[in-house]
Amino acid sequence: MLKAGFDNEKYIERQSAEIKKRIDKFGGKLYLEFGGKLFDDHHASRVLPGFMPDSKLSMLRSLASEAEIVIVVNSRDIEKNKMRSDIGISYDLDVLRLIDAFRALDLYVGSVVISQYKDQPSARAFKEKLERLGIKVYLHYPIANYPVDIPNIVSENGFGKNDYIETEKPLVVITAPGPGSGKMATCLSQLYHDHIRGIKSGYAKFETFPIWNLPLKHPVNLAYEAATADLNDVNMIDPYHLEAYGETTVNYNRDVEVFPVLNAMFEKIYGESPYKSPTDMGVNMAGFCISDEEICKRASLDEIIRRYFAALVQKRLGTGTDDAVNKIELLMKKASVSPDDREVVSVALTKSKETENQPAVAIKLSNGKTVTGKTSKLLGASSAAILNAVKAVSGIDDEIDLINPEVIAPIQALKTGFLGNKNPRLHSDEVLIALAISAATSADAAKAMENLKELKSAEAHSTVILAQVDQDVYRKLGINLTCEPQYQTRKLYHK
Repeated sequence: MLKAGFDNEKYIERQSAEIKKRIDKFGGKLYLEFGGKLFDDHHASRVLPGFMPDSKLSMLRSLASEAEIVIVVNSRDIEKNKMRSDIGISYDLDVLRLIDAFRALDLYVGSVVISQYKDQPSARAFKEKLERLGIKVYLHYPIANYPVDIPNIVSENGFGKNDYIETEKPLVVITAPGPGSGKMATCLSQLYHDHIRGIKSGYAKFETFPIWNLPLKHPVNLAYEAATADLNDVNMIDPYHLEAYGETTVNYNRDVEVFPVLNAMFEKIYGESPYKSPTDMGVNMAGFCISDEEICKRASLDEIIRRYFAALVQKRLGTGTDDAVNKIELLMKKASVSPDDREVVSVALTKSKETENQPAVAIKLSNGKTVTGKTSKLLGASSAAILNAVKAVSGIDDEIDLINPEVIAPIQALKTGFLGNKNPRLHSDEVLIALAISAATSADAAKAMENLKELKSAEAHSTVILAQVDQDVYRKLGINLTCEPQYQTRKLYHK
């Protein structure tokens, strides 16, 4: 396992205390925008080793009795079937997953907001689906000249057109499947409607990145820009905070752009704004909980390179753009790193050349050892690499077969003879099932099964774009995977 560079317990304690202070400051009603992911925040855990993916959820559960959750999804993301790259599902499906997950933890989900709604067919169908499931749905619409035309935005023709979200709890957590969903606009719209109704309410923002009290070009903040390259987010010095306090802090362009709107809103509600800057709006304590900055810097540089390969693959798949690739290339220059710094890349490419340019995968384990997997008659390269990696962490000789070929043969027969697959090689999920079967009679296989958890935080690279099922297995095992932006074959259709 990687060494920790972040104190998670300290973070939960400080962050919870800061949120409670903000609730007390506003009294009756607080809309708390939760940026990033409430759980499954694997980006944070990668760039801040020691950060637990469910840290935010742990804090929220302590406030469960007075909190409700509103999930916002952008209709444009529904229409273009935008995917969460970390778990491989679309934003609309992730809304359903989030609702189930929150309910399983006894957290109340009050409703779903579909933002930027223009009666798009897919968005309309999703609205109807939610309503059939008994979930309240509210619609928010595009506003002309947002966010610059403040008089129009803060009017009946602006926020006034949006549905008013009926809420029951004093703390309303506004979250979303991913960035760009319209969380802040949803909060501001609610403040406007509350004011019309004579309800006093406040707003605060909980966004982990960028970390306001780290330098603008700190690797942790550059990694955030790389993660949001497709959104054109740009980290910048908060000019309002600098003017008000003479203190340099970091925010990002969308918050800085919308700050005049928030100021105008508060001035109408209270006569004056409680905030002097976008940084004031935030309740982020992450920067105070970094215990080893060098570990976090190295982890963030690695993440920037991983994001570069991900952008190349997305471009090859037709879901990414040249702009995103170019932006991350610029970020790599700022951070003084390059794809060559990812050691497993050259190892995988070399292995491929040694095997007549067949697909190959390299995995670097947390102990520093690197293993490879090649394509064979029985296994795909990704499956072979997992078996070789788990042998390495288990101290099992490389020559030992963890899975008897006699176990593999009937699985291949099932795939090609009954399920219509042309490729008989076992994918990663299939090979793990075969390993589990073998563990019933083989001590080595049982030992390997027990040590699969030791693959967490390993680094891997494939010389071809892996099938989604293989990517999913690597993700579930906690292996950080990158791929070359090319397919194994020249076919036009790829599953």
